[in-house]
Amino acid sequence: MKLLQALFFPPEQPGGVSSMIPYLQERFTPPRWEMDLFSIPKRVRMKGSGEVAFQTFDWKEYASSPIVQKYVQTYLDYVWWTKLRIDKSYDVIHSHHPIVGMAMKDVFPDVPVIQTVHSSYERELILNGRIQENGLEHRFLVSLYRELEQRTDRLLTVSHSFRNYLAPYVDRPQDITVIPNGYDEKRFKPVAHENEVAQLVTVCRLVPAKGLDILLRACAELKQKGLPFVLHLIGDGPSRTELENMAQSLGIYEETIFYGYTLHPEEFMPFFDIFVLPSRAEAFGSVFAEAALCCLALVGSEVGGIPEQIENGVNGLLVPPEDPASLALALEQLINDPDYRYTLARAASERAKSKYSLNRAVHELKKMYLEVKPG
Repeated sequence: MKLLQALFFPPEQPGGVSSMIPYLQERFTPPRWEMDLFSIPKRVRMKGSGEVAFQTFDWKEYASSPIVQKYVQTYLDYVWWTKLRIDKSYDVIHSHHPIVGMAMKDVFPDVPVIQTVHSSYERELILNGRIQENGLEHRFLVSLYRELEQRTDRLLTVSHSFRNYLAPYVDRPQDITVIPNGYDEKRFKPVAHENEVAQLVTVCRLVPAKGLDILLRACAELKQKGLPFVLHLIGDGPSRTELENMAQSLGIYEETIFYGYTLHPEEFMPFFDIFVLPSRAEAFGSVFAEAALCCLALVGSEVGGIPEQIENGVNGLLVPPEDPASLALALEQLINDPDYRYTLARAASERAKSKYSLNRAVHELKKMYLEVKPG
């Protein structure tokens, strides 16, 4: 079977897609399986042209928005790039971005297209202050879910929570399949270590949706209580300067290290003690599974797919979103009790190995590819 994994961003970009898709190829081996990866380079802009017509709504109702215009142009660019670069046929195409799924169905109308929706783009844009809730852009983006349901052959997502999120925007939510991301255990090598001062770490884009302002306020409370810690922020994004200024104003700049973007954070994540990310929205939260496989204690907010990974008090700690005081108390508990911290970390690692292994994901995907393949 000839398979195409169709991405939007190149696979080295951070995020849930990059945590799994590039590692699938070695599990889909010839002669029975052949797999290619495809994405659009950043340099390809304003190349596509022509009329765009969706089957389930008229996008021109939202055309006064520059963001919607850019989205539609990017869709045309992806169609143009696909026609230019792909000169072979495939039995099944698996898309990992709404633009990609629609473009692939345009170019290859007779090939089954499976669409995985990895995150709520519109929700993140709202939280990051880019668009207004119920504005033109929001209504356009949620309309795409029904369009994807209509045009693709199978709709997938990465958590039961996110399937519930999609339910109001599609006609058959019961048909959405949930397949969480899988992770290659060989990439994660826990390291036995004893840090005299607790090392806190998070890995994410530096944007408001990740709740890092809540984390900094919680750490300021830790410092006021005299608890020693170091906070490592791995990632980059538009909020970096604001967060650096906030760390200074809260008096925790000396305890906080801003790394910027790092390609393979899993290589040194095992040397930390606690992974913490108080997101405001998270379809799944791949980085929690990655941190668990590094044998770190987990602290996350009770939103989206995070509670599907963390059972509070069993393999990590959950806190309410937007609550620095509760987050500070959870971190204090783990800082003061290394034995409890290790117990949670070990339980998180075992759960991640059993529920989020790459072998499990590969098995489920192979079964689905065989189901949708013509003939």
